[in-house]
Amino acid sequence: MSEPFTTGSEDVDTAMGRLQDHARRQDWDLVIGLTELPLHDQEGRHLLVDTDSDRQTAVLSLPALGGFRMRIRARRAVRSLVSGMADPSTNDEHRVALPRARGRWRLLLGMVLANRPWLLVPGLKSALVAALATGAVATINSTVWLLAGSMSWWRLVSASFASVALVVAWLVIDGELRDRPDDDSPQARERSRLYNASTLMTLLVGVLICYAALYVVNLAWAFFVLDPGVMGGYVKVPIGHGDLFVLAWFVASAATVGGGFGSGLESDEAIRAAAYSKREQDRRDRLERDRSET
Repeated sequence: MSEPFTTGSEDVDTAMGRLQDHARRQDWDLVIGLTELPLHDQEGRHLLVDTDSDRQTAVLSLPALGGFRMRIRARRAVRSLVSGMADPSTNDEHRVALPRARGRWRLLLGMVLANRPWLLVPGLKSALVAALATGAVATINSTVWLLAGSMSWWRLVSASFASVALVVAWLVIDGELRDRPDDDSPQARERSRLYNASTLMTLLVGVLICYAALYVVNLAWAFFVLDPGVMGGYVKVPIGHGDLFVLAWFVASAATVGGGFGSGLESDEAIRAAAYSKREQDRRDRLERDRSET
């Protein structure tokens, strides 16, 4: 069975209580809950799995598995949990905490992959149209040819970093994607930092994928419509086919910024839907409703 977790279910005791309620109502011998939320104990440690003292209930945090080969790792973990819970000789409470530093990065990676950052740009249609239009127009602009040819490699790299950072910052601000802690406790602040870090990494990966795709599209467009000899005669500078790669690089930076501002035509709900997985979006919507009711 599947159901959304309510506010506060990032706390492992709350999650365990929900699972035990289901076990009593359904008369189950054992129950294992899988969640896409990160789990924490009372000390603020990130957890992979926790079982109750009777070995009848367990909860497994999928992001803590690391994101890669998620289905295979989840099956192995569930089989191990079932075997342990079914063995009457082992009835002690078992709580697996992730290592402080390395575990946090693994959890963060799992949260980012759960958000599917490769679907960010297709989910923002206005941004995609704006980026493609900016690239198409810039490619055939003679001023852009001169600017691209005059820029050193480190300035091109700086322009790439600046364009990606600008778009990420714009999406966070325009879409109101910053997570706020529920209270002033260290645990709540740590959870918010984790969610905000996963949001930034999701957007960063998504925008980088967009940047690479724009580079390929603009390069293909440049080779299709531009003749280096004609370009060189127009701007009075020798231009070869190799210069088209530099041109596409510069245009990709401009197109990325154009796409970022094009996302301003999208609603906040559309930006959140593109940036988050469905379950994470539902979690944030419930948090906002709970805050508004209180």
